[in-house]
Amino acid sequence: MNRPGMKKFIQNLSADEAALVLKDILDNDPSLMKKAYESAIKIACNVDIDEVMNRVYNSLDSLDMDDLNGRAGKTRYGYVEPTDAAWELFEEALDPFIDEMNQKHTLPAAAKAYCIGIIRGLWMYKEESTSDFADWVEDAPDQYVDTVIDEWKKGNPPSEDIAEVMSIAKRD
Repeated sequence: MNRPGMKKFIQNLSADEAALVLKDILDNDPSLMKKAYESAIKIACNVDIDEVMNRVYNSLDSLDMDDLNGRAGKTRYGYVEPTDAAWELFEEALDPFIDEMNQKHTLPAAAKAYCIGIIRGLWMYKEESTSDFADWVEDAPDQYVDTVIDEWKKGNPPSEDIAEVMSIAKRD
């Protein structure tokens, strides 16, 4: 029974709606669990390093002086130094990527690829960003590379993966 429009309707579901549909299907037919699991692993392991790099770069490069000016200066709680505000904004922009990497610890290859993508995004930001905001956090990419690696190592990657990531992090 494949009525016209079914596929389009399903494709137009929001992520939350699609998750509920999948849950309902698996609750009603547990025999599909293995197939759903295999599909989830395939999707979760498919990490495009360049895509992660570009997403990190774009997230960081979207920070601008308006963001900084909105956060720094006199507040009702006191004064926030512009440098402190800039570093907070930088960290807030990077945190979702670190969180996503940490969610992939059970998939070592995916976590490693994600880690490499974040590192490359940080280097790309350091080398290519021309935003005025970047001047306020010029040392942040270097310091956050170490943070990203430390977070990734919490997943206990193999020593050969650690060596590979460390060599990428060193840059020439």
